[in-house]
Amino acid sequence: MSKKKIYLISIIAVVAAVILLSGQLLKTRDNSDLTGPTYPAKRGPLTISFVESGTIKARDQIILKNEVEGKTSITYVIPEGNRVKKGELLIELDVSTLEDLKIDQEISVQNTEAAFISAKENLAVVENQAKSDVDLAKLTLDFARQDLEKYLNGEHPYELDKANADITLAEEQLTRADETLKWSEKLFEQNYISKTEREADKLSKDEKELAVKLAKKSKDLLTEYTYKRNLAKLQSDVNQADMALERTNRKAHADVIQAQAELKAKESEFGRQKDKLAKAEDQISKTKIYAPADGLVIYATSAKNSGRHGNAEPLDVGRAVQEREELIYLPTGEASNAEVMLHESNLKKTNKELPAIVTVDALQGKTFYGTIKSVAPLPDARSMWMNPDLKVYNTVIYIDGNDPALRTGMSCQAEIIVKQYDNAVYVPLQAIIKIGADYTVYVKSGKSFQPRQVKIGLDNNKVINIVEGLKEGELVLLNPPFKSTTENAQNRSMSEQNSDENPNGLQEKISQGLKNAETNQRSENANQPANIGKPKKPFENLTAEQREEMRKKFEQMTPEEKEKAMQQMPGGNRPQGSEKRSKTEESQ
Repeated sequence: MSKKKIYLISIIAVVAAVILLSGQLLKTRDNSDLTGPTYPAKRGPLTISFVESGTIKARDQIILKNEVEGKTSITYVIPEGNRVKKGELLIELDVSTLEDLKIDQEISVQNTEAAFISAKENLAVVENQAKSDVDLAKLTLDFARQDLEKYLNGEHPYELDKANADITLAEEQLTRADETLKWSEKLFEQNYISKTEREADKLSKDEKELAVKLAKKSKDLLTEYTYKRNLAKLQSDVNQADMALERTNRKAHADVIQAQAELKAKESEFGRQKDKLAKAEDQISKTKIYAPADGLVIYATSAKNSGRHGNAEPLDVGRAVQEREELIYLPTGEASNAEVMLHESNLKKTNKELPAIVTVDALQGKTFYGTIKSVAPLPDARSMWMNPDLKVYNTVIYIDGNDPALRTGMSCQAEIIVKQYDNAVYVPLQAIIKIGADYTVYVKSGKSFQPRQVKIGLDNNKVINIVEGLKEGELVLLNPPFKSTTENAQNRSMSEQNSDENPNGLQEKISQGLKNAETNQRSENANQPANIGKPKKPFENLTAEQREEMRKKFEQMTPEEKEKAMQQMPGGNRPQGSEKRSKTEESQ
């Protein structure tokens, strides 16, 4: 073990001995030297209560708020305290900006209405044009089908019959021409006709043969080419007309849908602009606030508690107000409440229906009986914002009776009665001290004061009820030895104090945790290398490649740079292989 560790252990042992000795002296010290004022424990009626400050507010009241959006200013306000009738003007707000907005909005409404009417008429035109286009496409398709049917059942058979008739006629004429030529040949042989006449008949026969060939070729052209071509064209016309009809139907439907969508959009925009105009007119109407009922005018700024979010500036002409800001309270009855801020230290004592005695600063000599009706579940946000360490809860106390002297905004004090004892032992609160989990008083015994543990009840911030451990008439010390008891409490660690009050074995958990930490520390110490704490050489953890690179860099340095680098290295170390190089350079 090193000398340093032995020295630390010795100091710790000496300190522990001093602390142990001091504790023994404190334990063996008597209380014969304790002096101070005393108080005899009293028995009798005891009221447990506490006092909180608050404000008087009307129980039944109408809260008038600013419903104009954004920020505006007051141009007229009725004086506070006036009695008003239903329908009387209370506040008037600046309306100039809203009037300008209304004019602009009226122009927008007119423009959108014109666009809506145009879109409506356009839809009618599109629907009419779509119907016309579809009818024309249907008519074209019907004509194409009729042309096809006409060709198949009329024109082509007629042309075919005509071609056959031409062939038959040509063949008959050829037969006649052939017979005529035969007679001409016989007559020419007998010299009844001339050679010219015979040649004429022969030419006529050739002409008729040619006519037969042409008629047959015309029929072949009709059946092989003209018929197929005309049939294909007419069928194509039918198909094209059919597809044109489908395209026309689709286009007409798309045009109608688009026109309907445009109409719907224009209609929506028109409606939106009309709503905005109606909203502007509604906002203008809200710039004048009238009394909804008879009552007494009370400014909200006068009735509110002071705070970060409560505007302390009174209502007046020219004052800016925000949207939803409370402006005027209009009480509608004589019943009143006391709204107090309950401190969190008194929260545990307070329940609904507890009685309270209310006194009003402005009504000296008068007291009012009240009952707690509600306690806020969460602390007041305004007070907590001003002081994060202050937690108060808004509490409403119903005041019995309908006294017209009570007015909203009056400051008040509410004494909340928690409990009343007919026969209780009590001492001043300052006589009680707490050591650990025990409450102790110093009771006079002979010429000295001896500590005694007592069981306490509720207190009223002045005296405290002693349930057990103290009798009537016993003298208790009003200034107990707070210093010594504090030292005694400080000698006990927080874990020891908590272990007295914790039924879940907190002390056992703490002890086990300390043991686990000690075991873990020993394990870490055992796993540490033997040479831990020793200084390492600068290049001990470098690889062979890193050492070689360092050596090359060192060799490339000038003598001055090398000398400076060696001075900065711990222990004057230098890269391996550099000593020989340095000596050679020095000899040169």
